[in-house]
Amino acid sequence: MKKDNESKEKTKKREQKHSNDINKNTKKVKGTKGKKGKKKHTARKVLLVILLIIVILAGIFASVVAKNGGGLRGLVTTVVGSNPEKVKNLGDLYVLCIGKSQNMTDTIMVVKYSPKNQKATLLSVPRDSFVGKNKNTATAFDKINAKYQISPQSTINAVNDLTGLNLKYYVTVDTKALRDLVDAIGGVYFDVPINMDYDDVTQDLAIHLKKGYQLLNGEQAEGVVRFRHNNNGTSYSTDYGDNDLGRMKTQRNFISAVINQTMKPSNITKINALTKIATEEVETNMSWDLIKDYIAALMNFNTENLQADALPGTPQYMNGLSFFLVDSVGAKQKVKELFMLDSTYVDTESGNTTTSKTTKTSSVSKNSNSKINLQVLNGTGNTTKFNNAITQLKNQGYKVTKKGTTNVTDKTLIINRNNVSSDSISEIKTLLCTGVDKTGENNAGCDITIIIGMDY
Repeated sequence: MKKDNESKEKTKKREQKHSNDINKNTKKVKGTKGKKGKKKHTARKVLLVILLIIVILAGIFASVVAKNGGGLRGLVTTVVGSNPEKVKNLGDLYVLCIGKSQNMTDTIMVVKYSPKNQKATLLSVPRDSFVGKNKNTATAFDKINAKYQISPQSTINAVNDLTGLNLKYYVTVDTKALRDLVDAIGGVYFDVPINMDYDDVTQDLAIHLKKGYQLLNGEQAEGVVRFRHNNNGTSYSTDYGDNDLGRMKTQRNFISAVINQTMKPSNITKINALTKIATEEVETNMSWDLIKDYIAALMNFNTENLQADALPGTPQYMNGLSFFLVDSVGAKQKVKELFMLDSTYVDTESGNTTTSKTTKTSSVSKNSNSKINLQVLNGTGNTTKFNNAITQLKNQGYKVTKKGTTNVTDKTLIINRNNVSSDSISEIKTLLCTGVDKTGENNAGCDITIIIGMDY
């Protein structure tokens, strides 16, 4: 009996010990779960804070986008760091666009963009344009497309001589950039004007396209803009403009199609690819501070407001080489007609905007210019620059009655001393591609005083 009681006691102790062990283990497990729970709760807090920060930043960005006009334009304006006030006060921009392949220029165009009225003008310069001194000794290096081998600035200088303008900025685009751009936006729909069948191993060209509206990839796009004639010698029709003239017309039409399709809102998702192309395959002497505001303004551009033409002249063979002789008088008239109508300028000091709406009749006449007496002062510190400005003004019929030198100044000033029309002031600004206009006191025998500054 005693043994039975001892046995029961031992059994009871073992059961109690087992129960205590279970309770201890249970407490350990509960403690572990508690710590894990706390960690998860902390992680959720951190995640919520991060999400909150993202939402706040997105909200701020969205509000700035809305403030900058909303939509694609507002987005781009915000991304590039511009704002509507800057865009609203932008003046006309003149740029020489050079399309090159194998260090030779296939395309030379003067481009004017007016953000104020959302218009753009393209003026094609034939690549065979004669820019030499003597026709009797003309060589291939007397063609304007050879100037790029020296430097882009040499091309600008040659174009300025032909047009009478004072272009300062250039953009050089390799044909590879065109191929990559077209492929990046998924191709370009274009109405190919004729059947194209041309091969040139030396230029790595193989152009084989049928006439008609179609989707072109990058390689086909390059072929379209570089095509001049077929393997059998046939080319564009005379009505369209054969060889170089036809190619320039096709280039202008194709550029219009590319702009129209690149500006689609869907392409905002491809901004990284487009930026990479611009960074690696486009050269320019324009600063980012200048470019960014015009990029924002371009978001409202309509290609229906794109006007295009070419310098007038006639093809001619000299020393067995094909040249294009630019009609100097017709060229000046064409420049005035294309670029000096509806020109918009902003006085960077006062912020006042001036818009020229000269009629076509007066735009091609120098008679009114000859009635304006100019006093021109050299504020550049550079005699060559000053003489170039004098030549430009005289070539457009202006009468320079007084010349002189003054202190070096950053900005070109155009001082209206005799109530000369705003149209005439705008024409002078267009010609010089710069200028801040002011009103001054009468000066005997002088209608306008122009101080040529370092920005010329």
